[in-house]
Amino acid sequence: MSLKYQTVPVTSFAQNCSIVWCDETMKGVVIDPGGDVPQLEVIIKELGVQVEKLVLTHGHLDHVGGTQPLARALNVPVIGPHKADNFWLQGLEGQSQMFGFPLTEAFEPDTWLDEGDVIEFGHQSLSVLHTPGHTPGHIVLFNQDSQRAFVGDVLFNGGIGRTDFPKGDHPTLINSIKTKLWPLGNEVTFIPGHGPESTFGYERRTNPFVADEMPLY
Repeated sequence: MSLKYQTVPVTSFAQNCSIVWCDETMKGVVIDPGGDVPQLEVIIKELGVQVEKLVLTHGHLDHVGGTQPLARALNVPVIGPHKADNFWLQGLEGQSQMFGFPLTEAFEPDTWLDEGDVIEFGHQSLSVLHTPGHTPGHIVLFNQDSQRAFVGDVLFNGGIGRTDFPKGDHPTLINSIKTKLWPLGNEVTFIPGHGPESTFGYERRTNPFVADEMPLY
């Protein structure tokens, strides 16, 4: 048995929505359903995944814009992010107008997530890490068995998340990356909120924002 996932870029921001499932039971979750809900519904049906939860990494519109309609369509609960991002979720109408998105009404998830929480589906699980900096309530999801991390807008292939939004903080973001992500291991492949996948080791060697003195292998 293993963890499977399919990443689907959604919205004009090409946000990586991930459909993640246990290949033995076909039970799964959807991470960051930012929009394009009809497309997501078709792909979920084609994959044969029984979605049990929607999981949010943070409260920005391009990551959460499709949450409410998809949750209603699938009749599933919404969990995450950390409650420090509630102000972003309560400001979704304003975000919609600012970015020219369809009107997205404010909502709260059924459950907030905290450091150390575990999300289970089938025989698979995702561990929750609280990784503030891009937003104060940002979380990252890590699957130990497959060495995969779904990192939202904390870290990108060659970049890091913006910190010029309200309650963003650059030193906090760098600290989250170096103290929460790097200890997971250099071999971990991460799926960012935008753009292609990479590994923590590659970013430690090459990413100009967070490269360190890691020896080259």
